[in-house]
Amino acid sequence: MMRLSEAAKALNGKLIGEDVLFTSIGTDSRAIVKDQLFVALRGEHFDGNVYAQESIEKGAAAAMVSDDALDLSAGLQVSDTRLALGQLAAYWRNKFDIPLAAITGSNGKTTVKEMLASILHAAESESAVLSTKGNFNNDIGLPLTLLKLRSEHRYAVAEMGMNHLGEISYLTKIGRPTVALINNATTAHVGELGSVEMIAHAKGEIFEGLADDGTAIINADDTFAPLWKTLAGKRHITTFGVDAVADVSADYQLDSDGSSLHVRTPSGDIAIRLPVAGLHNVRNALAATAAALAMGVNLAKVKQGLESFGGVKGRLQHKAGINGALVIDDTYNANPASMRAAIDVLAARSGNKLLVLGDMGELGDDASAMHTSIGQYAKQSGISTLYTLGELSRDMAAAFGANAQHFDTPETLAASVAKSMTTHSTVLVKGSRFMRMERVVGLLVQADEQNIKANIKDGGAH
Repeated sequence: MMRLSEAAKALNGKLIGEDVLFTSIGTDSRAIVKDQLFVALRGEHFDGNVYAQESIEKGAAAAMVSDDALDLSAGLQVSDTRLALGQLAAYWRNKFDIPLAAITGSNGKTTVKEMLASILHAAESESAVLSTKGNFNNDIGLPLTLLKLRSEHRYAVAEMGMNHLGEISYLTKIGRPTVALINNATTAHVGELGSVEMIAHAKGEIFEGLADDGTAIINADDTFAPLWKTLAGKRHITTFGVDAVADVSADYQLDSDGSSLHVRTPSGDIAIRLPVAGLHNVRNALAATAAALAMGVNLAKVKQGLESFGGVKGRLQHKAGINGALVIDDTYNANPASMRAAIDVLAARSGNKLLVLGDMGELGDDASAMHTSIGQYAKQSGISTLYTLGELSRDMAAAFGANAQHFDTPETLAASVAKSMTTHSTVLVKGSRFMRMERVVGLLVQADEQNIKANIKDGGAH
C-alpha cells in the first residue's frame, strides 16, 4: 500500500523507528491483520495508544499514535489520529481517477448504495467495485472504506451519514465524489439539529466536495429540491422522482413482492421488474439509476443490476415465520418517514396484517406527537393489529386504539403475536436501532410456538 515515510510526509507527522511498508489500515487492536497500520484512536472512555505496541507484537507493521512518549519499533506520531485518518484517506483517494458516488439522505441511503453497487457489479464485476460495508459512513468508517481502494477498482460508492452540521462537509471533502446524491430529508435526527430545514442544509453539504465537473443527483419529489439545486451551484444536475417532473422517472405498478417499472431517462426508456416492495423502493431504484447513468453505466446494466438486487439485511427482508406466516424484517432502523413506508408495504398485502413497532429515537420534543401520528397512520392504513414495545411506543398503541397491545418484553410480545400467526398472516417488525427489534424477529421465525412460550419472561400486555 505505502511506506510509513510516505504517510508521514502526507500527514506532516513524525516517523518513529523503522520505515516499514504497510498493506492495510485498521483501528481495532483485537482484530489486527498482518502488515497493517494500526491507528490508535482516542475517545472518552478508551485510548488506543495503550495498545500500540501490542498491535505490533500481534503482527501490525506499525502504529499511528498521538502519544509522544511511546517508543515503538515502527510508528508515526501525529497530533490527532482521528483527523490524521481522514487526511490519509483523502491523500489515498487522490491517487485513483475513478467515478466515485457519494450518497446521503434521511431514509434509504443504504438501500440506494446497495442498489447502485448491484448495478455496478453488473457493469463490471464485484471485485471492481468498492462500496461502504455496513454502517461505515462516519468520520472513521468513510476513511477506512476509501483506504481500501486498489488498482482493480473501477467504481466506488460511499455512504455518508451525519448527526450534526459540518459532518457531511468533512466527509465529502475527504471522498471528493464525482457524483453526489441526496435521497431525501426527513425528521430523522431532528432532535439533534432542531428542524427538518437544518437537516436539509446538512445533507446539502455533500456538494461541497463534489468535483466541478461532477453530477448532483437530487430527489425532485422532495420539498428541499430547490435548496439543493442552489447548493449544487453550476455543476450538472440530474433529478429523479415519481411525482414531480424529473430527468429519471417511472410509471409503476406496485404489488406485494415488488413493482413493475417503466423507467424514463435521458438515455432512453426501459422496463424493469424491481424485486423489493414499496413505493419508497421505486424512488430508491430511480436514485440508483440516475447515479449509475452519471457514472457512465448503460441502461441494460441498470436493468440487470436492479432486477438481481437481493435487498439489504434488516430492510423489508422476507422470512419464513411460525405457522406458515410471513415475517417482514425491517428492524435495521426507524424514523417517521420510514415507518410510514413500511406500513404502506404491509397494508398492500392481503390477509391478516400484524404490525410490531418499537420506539423511534432522536426526535426531540416532538417524539410523543410523532409516535402518536404513526399509530394513527397504521389504523388509517387498515392494519389488523398493532403490537408495541418501548415507552414512547405507548403513544402509538393509544392512537391506534382497539386491537393495539403494548408489551414490556420482546418475549411476551412475540408470544402474543404468535397466537395470531397463520398461513394467511403477514407480520412486519420495525423500530430504531437501539430497540433491537431483531430479537422479536428471532422469536417469530423459530420452529414452533412452544419455543416462544418457553422464552416468556416477566412482563405483559397493557
